[in-house]
Amino acid sequence: MSDQIQTVSYRDVGVGSVDRNRVLRNTYLLLAISMLPTVLGAWLGVSTGLHKAFSGMLGMVLFLGAAFGFMYAIERTKESSKGVFVLLAFTFFMGLMLSGLISAVLGFRNGPQLIMTAFAGTAGVFFAMASLASVIKRDLSGMGKWLFVGAIVLLVASLINAFVGSTAGMMAISTLAILIFSAFMLYDIRRVIDGGETNYISATLAIYLDVFNVFQSLLSLLGIMGGERD
Repeated sequence: MSDQIQTVSYRDVGVGSVDRNRVLRNTYLLLAISMLPTVLGAWLGVSTGLHKAFSGMLGMVLFLGAAFGFMYAIERTKESSKGVFVLLAFTFFMGLMLSGLISAVLGFRNGPQLIMTAFAGTAGVFFAMASLASVIKRDLSGMGKWLFVGAIVLLVASLINAFVGSTAGMMAISTLAILIFSAFMLYDIRRVIDGGETNYISATLAIYLDVFNVFQSLLSLLGIMGGERD
């Protein structure tokens, strides 16, 4: 169902254009499907308040532990159909975690409009990066290490700001996250096109995390800057 993951260029391993197109097509299809459990998880979290179990610093630690556990399980099962179900379970969990932010934004008078704006903005970023990845000729393999460093800096800054509680810090972190994960989106899509990633489950996981982080950061930024209280 999925191919053995490769870490070198398709020119070196002979991955044909048909194979690369199939991986890209399957990745986009699974990415679209993964939005359904995400929405379901978000709805359930908002309706029941389950996201409150992951509030505070302890909640953040539990969230990170569960998230990395899911990602480890996905990588372990990516060579079989089980990987698809583990991935979908992970996206449901991520939707559940997103419900805390969505609940907060829905507390604004214009909350639904902010959510739709964040959704449209994220879709726009995705289509822009996907289009750019399909036409760009430059080798982007060198971006990976710099983006990884940027993501680590972003994580550390987020943990520090969780203690500080600075609104300005949150705005800066959200803006930086949008930039970093938009670039990650371009990089991850291009890896599939170049044949550097031949497992569509792994590819979907990477791009899903990019999309999720762009949406979450954009929604946070919109809530801070444009939320209207009654």
